[in-house]
Amino acid sequence: MMILSDRDIKFMMKEKKLVIENFNEENLTPNGYDISIDEIKILGANSEVIQAKSYFVVSSIEYFKFPSNIAGQIWIKTSWARKGIILSAGMIDAGFNGKLNLFAYNSLNEIKIERGSKFAQVIFIALTSDVEKSYAERSGHYQGQNGIWI
Repeated sequence: MMILSDRDIKFMMKEKKLVIENFNEENLTPNGYDISIDEIKILGANSEVIQAKSYFVVSSIEYFKFPSNIAGQIWIKTSWARKGIILSAGMIDAGFNGKLNLFAYNSLNEIKIERGSKFAQVIFIALTSDVEKSYAERSGHYQGQNGIWI
């Protein structure tokens, strides 16, 4: 597995092979990109304060367009994990386009979460070849999502 460096990510974006709309240079990490929160939906509540033992969903500000030879993996920022947030996330398939939806659980104390906060990091993984069929061609259930889709 080859993970793209910050230099690789910038090169891929310059060549328009990888697109991150609403890109923020400050969110670039040595080997990934920190996504920022756009929308927040607390399941069963209408507030930006997340009670302990509550599930919630956030969407990214960034809109991603993955080429057919790059996948992504999502990791929660340790600052949130230290507050007791548990993230359920998986792979971002090659060919995916859209905002990311991240499903999380607050296991400890009440916290306030705000739009624009850095929440998780995407690691970009170069595939050994282009995929035979992209995400859109295989299932594409969430292709083009813009906001929270549950």
